[in-house]
Amino acid sequence: MSSTLMPTGVAAVDVYQPEAGQPPRQGAGARASTFLLRSLLRRVIRKGTLTLMTPDGCACDIGHGEPSVTIRITDHATVRGLFLNPDLVLGEAYMDGTLVVEGGRVHDLLDLCLANLGWDTGHWVQRARSIGRRLGRRLAQHNPVSSSRANVAHHYDLSDMLYELFLDADRQYSCAYYLSPDDTLEQAQDQKKRHIAAKLLLRAGQRVLDIGSGWGGLALHLARNADVDVTGVTLSTEQHGYANRRAHDVGLNDRVRFLLKDYRHENGHYERIVSVGMFEHVGVGHFGEYFEKIKDLLADDGVALIHTIGSAAGPGAANPWIRKYIFPGGYTPALSEIVPAIERAGLQITDIEVLRLHYAETLKDWRKRFMANRDRIAAIYDDRFCRMWEFYLAGCEAAFRHSGLVVFQIQLSKRVDTVPITRDYIAAWERAQSPV
Repeated sequence: MSSTLMPTGVAAVDVYQPEAGQPPRQGAGARASTFLLRSLLRRVIRKGTLTLMTPDGCACDIGHGEPSVTIRITDHATVRGLFLNPDLVLGEAYMDGTLVVEGGRVHDLLDLCLANLGWDTGHWVQRARSIGRRLGRRLAQHNPVSSSRANVAHHYDLSDMLYELFLDADRQYSCAYYLSPDDTLEQAQDQKKRHIAAKLLLRAGQRVLDIGSGWGGLALHLARNADVDVTGVTLSTEQHGYANRRAHDVGLNDRVRFLLKDYRHENGHYERIVSVGMFEHVGVGHFGEYFEKIKDLLADDGVALIHTIGSAAGPGAANPWIRKYIFPGGYTPALSEIVPAIERAGLQITDIEVLRLHYAETLKDWRKRFMANRDRIAAIYDDRFCRMWEFYLAGCEAAFRHSGLVVFQIQLSKRVDTVPITRDYIAAWERAQSPV
């Protein structure tokens, strides 16, 4: 893309330009903010080049080599905010058009920054804010039933067409499972469902609970391929209605039903429990409550499988931009936070698998589909919404590549002998269920 062009569909932003022959007008405070931001970026960007264009019309290159990204900042308040609180202000500035990526896209900027940062939390101001967020995370992640429903609605009860335009046909909104770099998104999501089903050790006639059942694709897959009876629970009114219609349309509503219900209110008894992409919304203060409920609902010889985004970098706090705009109440836990809650509940951990980079590839596919349909999505919402979602998808992809985000699949039981003592059964199931 030419450096003079804006990303497709983004309105141009007026920038102050000094008159010819006149020095730019910039106060002492603005000069100090610019100096501090440049100093911060020079400490961060060491591999690759970031060209920074400031509101006074000046430009400087930071770092060296490829890749190369150019950004233009249109006001001094953004310059100041990027130094003081980049974790929040970077996304907001891109949404509002006060930070413009030229000669590339926001994905290029975020990948450059996070590739340089790695697992580092940034400069001393960022570290101080991160410590403060971690100290207050139990309050921020307090998710009683009423808050949980509102948090879910914020993200999942958006336009039905939005998800249709970037997810796979089965609407799997969680990490896919790539066996080959050439796998399509549809293939990788089918492989994810088979991988999960294999770990559940399903037998015909079993009762299965799907906590956070989404648009119903996994529940229908299990019922169709393993002849089991599935109950899904969700807090999203949109997903609830859509999933029940799907079950009816494919003739499985006698064995699959979806309830608009908090998992904490479920009182059934199940041989198998699965939860995919829901544990991130539980909140660190509710981990004990969650696994105690799993234990209460699970049969004595039952198996549960929890699939969740997690942090390989250790405990932390939710990113403030993600928490404000995308997933209020959400959190990506470290394994060191999950395991003690499982142990206290008296459950056996029978298998843990860490999926690395699979979610980065999933997000890349989602981002490409989103951008290919950007004009149609802008017609539903607006350009600011599109910039917000582009930033979300690109930022998460970069975080899974560089910042220690992974996916944990944790298999649980009540008894030590419920699951085979080798993992051969997983591959055997997958081979038997793979399409010819």
